[in-house]
Amino acid sequence: MLFNSYEFIFIFLPITFFIYFYLNKKRLGDVAKGFLVCSNLFFYAWWNIYYLPILIISVIFNYFIGRLLLNENLKICKKRVLIVGIVCNIAFLAYFKYSDFLIQNFNAISGSNINLLHISLPLALSFVTFQQIAYLVDSYHMNTKENSFLNYSLFITFFPQLIAGPIVHHKEMMPQFANKFNLIKNYKNIATGLFIFSIGLFKKVVIADIFSLWATDGFDIAKTLNFFEAWVASLSYTFQLYFDFSGYCDMAIGLALMFNIKLPINFNSPYKALDIQDFWHRWHITLSRFLRDYIYIPLGGNREGRCRTYINLMIVFLIGGLWHGAAWTFVFWGFLHGAAIIIHRIWKTLNYKLNKILAWFITFNFINITWVFFRARSWDDAIKILKGMFCGDFTFNINYLQVLILCLVAVIALKFKNSIELTFYKNFNFNWRQIVTTSVFLFISILVIRLNNASEFLYFRF
Repeated sequence: MLFNSYEFIFIFLPITFFIYFYLNKKRLGDVAKGFLVCSNLFFYAWWNIYYLPILIISVIFNYFIGRLLLNENLKICKKRVLIVGIVCNIAFLAYFKYSDFLIQNFNAISGSNINLLHISLPLALSFVTFQQIAYLVDSYHMNTKENSFLNYSLFITFFPQLIAGPIVHHKEMMPQFANKFNLIKNYKNIATGLFIFSIGLFKKVVIADIFSLWATDGFDIAKTLNFFEAWVASLSYTFQLYFDFSGYCDMAIGLALMFNIKLPINFNSPYKALDIQDFWHRWHITLSRFLRDYIYIPLGGNREGRCRTYINLMIVFLIGGLWHGAAWTFVFWGFLHGAAIIIHRIWKTLNYKLNKILAWFITFNFINITWVFFRARSWDDAIKILKGMFCGDFTFNINYLQVLILCLVAVIALKFKNSIELTFYKNFNFNWRQIVTTSVFLFISILVIRLNNASEFLYFRF
């Protein structure tokens, strides 16, 4: 089920909201949690019911591994239990996500002709796997306390963050569900949540979905592109991904807030970044946190010398690229960002500083160019776009409406405050301006959904 669908907005969300708080009002806390877990599973199964057993098996397995790790009387080596848990999670993900990728590469190297399995990736498995690995590691270090399977199931399946994050920690979520003040409706949270949700919905269905058409034309349909067409295609995808993912993050935060749950901030105007490190402090923040805490630091971080630090950084970004997709274009995208981070580290040691405008220009264009590999279905598609961007002819064939819209959204992304800055970073009061904004955004978005139907979010594919 999609956040930007009529089924979700007009049926699932209101029914789930009112029954959950009604049960809590009647002091049926466990029943309310059980109902919310069932609602989460229904939300997930709506997409494809055949994936539901896979999610349930993953949740059950990791719950019991977590219980073993939290058992102080466990006589066997806990480190072995942790390794078994992590390996099983990675193997589970690898089977569904990377089987065909591995077979294709084995066939190419060996000259064999093994048939592909054509296994579909279950929705949310990449996010759920990372979230549960984090839980197991935290349990190994005794940083979690969870004896209830119901609570653990709620932690993993909470529908606002189930499909595409943010990747949350147990300690961030479950104390909020246990807080008695969060069990009753909070009208300020509801109003703020609706405000943030409406902004996210507008970003997705009105802005991102328009750019998806232009990006598809350039990347997938056109055989050749001139200079202007190639730059329009690349920038269209750059802003499609920006507003698609930031729209999802806004909707997730807004929905959770309606249930009095504050999800961690996962997106903070990344195209305002003045260097690549700042970009990764702003883009998919919880993924960056996971890669830092559970891969980079265990590898040694920056504790073992400069050369080893650079190797660790490159490993992290290669893993991050592969996590996004089973293709060498994703791995190369990760390699480019790893190389950029290393260059940035070296640059900082030289104590040189760039003019802010020049620093932003270099950073943004690097990000835009590397997104080409992120979006392209093949190397040939990526080369086609890059060839047009840097070697294409200057045939003056410009769609001025496209240029105008690109400039407009660039101003929005670079100059305006984002939804988190408007709400969480100051004492937010829901006044008539917010009421009008929420109403207008919701009305326009719902009308667009009616005309164009709901489309999936880009991060559903990862």
